[in-house]
Amino acid sequence: MADRVTVIGWDGSPLTAAARSALGAATLVAGAAHHLALPEVPAAAERIRLGSVALAARRIAAHRGSAVVLADGDPGFFGVVRTLHDPQFGLEVEVVPAVSSVAAAFARAGMPWDDAQVVVAHPRTLRRAVNVCRAHTKVAVLTSPGAGPAELGLLLEGVHRTFVICEELGTDRERVTVVTSDRAADHTWRNPNVVIVIGGPAGAAEGGWIAGRAPGAGPRGWALPAGAYGGGLGEGEAQLLRAAQLARLGPRVGDLVWDIGSGSGAFAVEAARCGAAVIAVDRDPGACARTDAAARRFGVPLQIVLGTAPHILEDLPEPDVVRVGGGGPAVVSAVADRRPQCIVAHAATRDEAELLGRDLTEHGYAVECALLQSVELDTRAWTEKERSVAFLLSGRLPERSP
Repeated sequence: MADRVTVIGWDGSPLTAAARSALGAATLVAGAAHHLALPEVPAAAERIRLGSVALAARRIAAHRGSAVVLADGDPGFFGVVRTLHDPQFGLEVEVVPAVSSVAAAFARAGMPWDDAQVVVAHPRTLRRAVNVCRAHTKVAVLTSPGAGPAELGLLLEGVHRTFVICEELGTDRERVTVVTSDRAADHTWRNPNVVIVIGGPAGAAEGGWIAGRAPGAGPRGWALPAGAYGGGLGEGEAQLLRAAQLARLGPRVGDLVWDIGSGSGAFAVEAARCGAAVIAVDRDPGACARTDAAARRFGVPLQIVLGTAPHILEDLPEPDVVRVGGGGPAVVSAVADRRPQCIVAHAATRDEAELLGRDLTEHGYAVECALLQSVELDTRAWTEKERSVAFLLSGRLPERSP
C-alpha cells in the first residue's frame, strides 16, 4: 500500500533533477491530460486522469508502488496538496514546486503582485470572486469552466475594469490578451487561464509589508467624525448610528453591500474599508458627488448609482447585506424581497420603527430594535454640542453558505 506520494509542479519549463528522478521511478502517475502526455512519464506506469483529487488520493493510497501527482504551477497554492494531506488518506506528501500560475501571469504582464488579492472562481464562488474584483484595485482570478473571463465580465456590469487574460501558461499555446471587462464576453477563452483584474483608485507606489491589501490603510478607527467627510452629515449618518449599523451588518471581503440613501458617503466608504464591495445609491446628484469625493479621499472603489429607490434597485446585482438610509417601508420591503442576509434601517419615531419592523418580520427576518441616543460634549466647558436620537432596526435571515 502506498503511504507516500510525490507532487510535482509543472510550469512548462524542464523538470528539475529531483522531479525527473521521482517521475522515472513512478508506477502510478496522476495528472491532467497534458501532464500524462509528458515524455518523462514512464510508459509502464498506471495513469490516472485527474478529476476528483479525493478519488485519486484513494487510489493512490491503495496502490502498491511509487506514486506521483503532476499539477500545474505550485501545487501547494490553491492546489492538490491540501486534499492529499487530509488524514483520511494516510499519505506522506513530498512536494516539488514550480512557479505558480499567478506569479507567471503577473510576470507576463510585467507587474508586481505583492499588493494583489488572489481568488478562486468556480460556479459556486463566482459571485464572491466578482465582489472582490469590485472592491479591490488588483485581483488575480484563478478561473474554471463556467466561471471564466466572460462570466467575470458579465457580472462586473457597470464597473469598469481592465482584464489581462493569460491562457495556457507554460505551453506552446500560451496567449496573453488585454481587454476591458465589458468586452470579455465577446471572446472564447481557452482553459486553463488566469485573469488579472485591474481598476479603481491607484494604490501606493512604494512596497508594503504584507501581501494583499494592507489592513492599516486609511485613518485608524471606524465611524469617523463628520470632519473626516467634509462635515455636513445627514441625520441618518451620526457616528453612533453608523457604528451600530456597521456592527450589525459586518461587511467583509467577498460581500456586496447596498447603501441606499448614501448621503455623504460616510457609511459606504467605511463598508468599503472593511474590504466589501459597495454600491451606493442616492436620488440626489449632490449626494452622489459627495460620495464620490469621499471614496476618492479614502482611496476605496465604490460603484455609485444615481436614481430613486426602490425602482433603481431592480437591475442591481444581488446584495449580501443592505443599509437603508432612506425611503421608508417601500424601500425596506423591496430590499427584503431580494433576500439579503441582513438589513439595517433607522427610524425617527416609534410608529415608523414599528412599521419597518413589522414589514421585516413579514418577510421572514428576525428583527431587533434599539433606541440609540448620543450626546456630543464640548470638553472645554462640558456642555452639550449635539444630540442624536434614532431607532435602529436590523433584520437577519438564517446563515447561508458563501
